[in-house]
Amino acid sequence: MSDPTAATDASPAIERLSPEQIEARLALASIAYLPLGSLEFHGPHLPIGLDALTAYGICLRAAEQRGGVVLPAYYQAVGGEHSRYPWTLMSDTPEAIEALLGESLARLSELGVRRAVILSGHFAEEQRELVERVADRWNGTDAPLRAVARTLGQAPTPPVAPDHAGRFESLVLHALSPELVHVGALPDPATHPAPAGEDPYGQDRHRADHPLHGVFGADPRRLDTESAEPLLAHLVDWVAGLAEAG
Repeated sequence: MSDPTAATDASPAIERLSPEQIEARLALASIAYLPLGSLEFHGPHLPIGLDALTAYGICLRAAEQRGGVVLPAYYQAVGGEHSRYPWTLMSDTPEAIEALLGESLARLSELGVRRAVILSGHFAEEQRELVERVADRWNGTDAPLRAVARTLGQAPTPPVAPDHAGRFESLVLHALSPELVHVGALPDPATHPAPAGEDPYGQDRHRADHPLHGVFGADPRRLDTESAEPLLAHLVDWVAGLAEAG
């Protein structure tokens, strides 16, 4: 019977661990992942929590690969063009989120963690600036913990271009939780094609009568799910590398 405190037997999800299991994992790799994202409209085919779900799932995979622990996802975000879409609940200002992340880093540092990776699945420019500001401010202190902050939109050379509710986000979530992706909820592309030659990031997609209303990026219909795992693997390798560099 395996030792329940053994790091190799323990999940990286910190909320599922005893203090002894946390210490065992951190003794091998002193890394804490802080995933976050929005509660935001992602079309009829995806859940509103996609951004945090993907960040959390990627952090879990990175911790399984490189070690460390993963905090529960913070459903907190700012920025983007979907703040008034159905069932989008986001902050209008960054201050409270910055305070929450800063307090988390301070406590992790007190507990002896030496590296922190803040990963946002919501990659509006305002969110990128927020998380980078938190890390830069923290790294300006003399605390031994070092922090790195990125959004998924900053991943280098992904095999599928980042988007909002399009092919990229649909594939990432499909790789993590395929039961949450329902491209059939979108209008049939045979009878409701996207307008020829349109800008997939253009303002027309804000129109409620557009077949890809609220979807900005490559059309996710007829999704090539064989591309999902390679895309996820690329993102996990990148995040695991951030932990090493953090």
